[in-house]
Amino acid sequence: MKASDLREKSLEDLMDLRKALTADAFQNRLKNFTNRLDDTSSIRKTRRDLARLITVLHERNREGAGGEPSKPSSAAASVVKPAVAAAAETAAPVVVSSSPSTKEAKTKKRTARLSQGAAQDPVAKKKSTKKREAK
Repeated sequence: MKASDLREKSLEDLMDLRKALTADAFQNRLKNFTNRLDDTSSIRKTRRDLARLITVLHERNREGAGGEPSKPSSAAASVVKPAVAAAAETAAPVVVSSSPSTKEAKTKKRTARLSQGAAQDPVAKKKSTKKREAK
């Protein structure tokens, strides 16, 4: 599959093709693991086709955002912008969790817990691990 062929397709076709290639890549890996895959080069071919497709999608997204495309495409910018905007609207919303998931938040929580323990028993030492006890 050539990138020039992908650039000629519509955004909906590209999204469908992406789902199909992702499923094919998974099936190829599964068959290879169970020794049922005859042509092992199909794993590489599928992976490269998927990478080519994702590159074309990123180029279109970049054009829709007003940035400079890395390579000029044959599609008109006026056709691409509405298609990219429509795909962005139908994409799954990003859910931000309220729980502290960053490293900094976890570190702050841990230091607060350790300082509370030190306030309760200032003489208490840090518990040793089994490796330290073995020495």
